[in-house]
Amino acid sequence: MRRGATLAMCFAATLAWSAAPVEVAPFSRAHPGPVLPEGWRALVLPRQKGPEFSIVRDGEQPVLRIVSAAAVGSAAHDLAREPGTTPILSWRWKVDRVLDKARLGTKEGDDFAARVYVSFDVPLDALGFADRTRLRLARLIFGPDLPTAAICYVWDNTHPAGTSVWNPFSDRLRMVVLESGSARAGQWVEEKRDVEADFRAAFGAQHPGPVPRITGIAAAADTDQTLETVTAWFGDFSFGPR
Repeated sequence: MRRGATLAMCFAATLAWSAAPVEVAPFSRAHPGPVLPEGWRALVLPRQKGPEFSIVRDGEQPVLRIVSAAAVGSAAHDLAREPGTTPILSWRWKVDRVLDKARLGTKEGDDFAARVYVSFDVPLDALGFADRTRLRLARLIFGPDLPTAAICYVWDNTHPAGTSVWNPFSDRLRMVVLESGSARAGQWVEEKRDVEADFRAAFGAQHPGPVPRITGIAAAADTDQTLETVTAWFGDFSFGPR
């Protein structure tokens, strides 16, 4: 159950592939308040406490704010995008603190002050028998569009930037530490990631050939394992060339 829930937090499409956009709707053009801009939606699991999502002004532009108090959930955005010539994903984020009890790579400590998920459309028949069976079962519970592979960029508390491990609940989700510790807590930090290269590093041995389509992005701050409270802010997401 938790394995499927972990993937569900990164993306669970409700749109047909042909209807999904190729660009990420910006927060900077949204009106402050509890309503997410068109294209974004709160994704919270049944019978689980969700974070508080809102658009707030921080400086000159509106941004997404997520307040997580012993909660789990994400703000998700469907996409239909080939990584191709624009594989560089850029965004900025900020946290008020890091989590004291988070432990990267462990089930009991699988919480982060901030996460960004990118999901990919790996064909189901490209998976091994065990993975296909687990994913089919999870899709019966969480919906037919549960992703087959995802990268999760995190703001960790102790591990150095560049650390990369499999999620303890799913080997279809690769965790990559971008920021660590509290030295930059309270500050906006700019990020740029080559999602095509990160997919190849995580899944290339299993899935050689062209990198599959990107099916979604999600922003999250989750504390359901550690029961802590954290606030994270996210600026606009955009794709560009190398």
